Amino acid sequence: MSSGISLISCLSLLIIFSLNGSPIIAILMITALAGALTGFLPFNFNPAKTFIGDTGSNFLGFSLAVISILGVAKTYTLIVIVAPLIVLALPVFDTLFAIIRRVIKGKSLKAVVMPDKGHLHHKMLKNGFTQKEAVLVLYGISATLGMFAIVLLESGIWKALSFALIVVAVIALGYKNMFKLRGGEDMYRCLACGYEYNPEIGDPDNGIAPGTAFEDLPDTWVCPLCGVGKDMFEEV
Repeated sequence: MSSGISLISCLSLLIIFSLNGSPIIAILMITALAGALTGFLPFNFNPAKTFIGDTGSNFLGFSLAVISILGVAKTYTLIVIVAPLIVLALPVFDTLFAIIRRVIKGKSLKAVVMPDKGHLHHKMLKNGFTQKEAVLVLYGISATLGMFAIVLLESGIWKALSFALIVVAVIALGYKNMFKLRGGEDMYRCLACGYEYNPEIGDPDNGIAPGTAFEDLPDTWVCPLCGVGKDMFEEV
């Protein structure tokens, strides 16, 4: 997931740097990073054959941060300086909220490095999204933020806000219709991690076709998030 979001961010930043006349070194670096991710993504997209790991995702975050600084280093316009932050808003704020959440729950700064299941994609999986659906939704959010930053830079705040309102309206309509489709059958929640099995969606990533009732799941099926068996689920 981090490689796809990073690729979308690279393309958005490349357009912003080109429009702003940023230093050529920033444009070359962001283009090189986008090219590397384009070659890697087909092997990393669900179902993944290769995983980037924590080291890879940390490297991508560091690279995007450094290139963003280089791209706006000689700029004094506030919009141009803020644009990279808008492009990278999804990973930045997801990480920020994770730090705050872990400190509050752990009541210590040491808790920051402790893993949890509170990231945005974990919450989407708990609400019945498949792995692929969650990734595609997050890709869409990242692309929307990138387009918003480009419109803001090129056409000003009012056109950017108009674009944002249109996107919000489309998302609101899609959200309503999506949950109408998802609400037809009884759902089952994992008592261990909170994941909800929706019979209308099934679990395609683990060979369970849409329309498979919970009672018809094989005894070998386990929660895709935490790995517990069917006996640890309750009807919602």
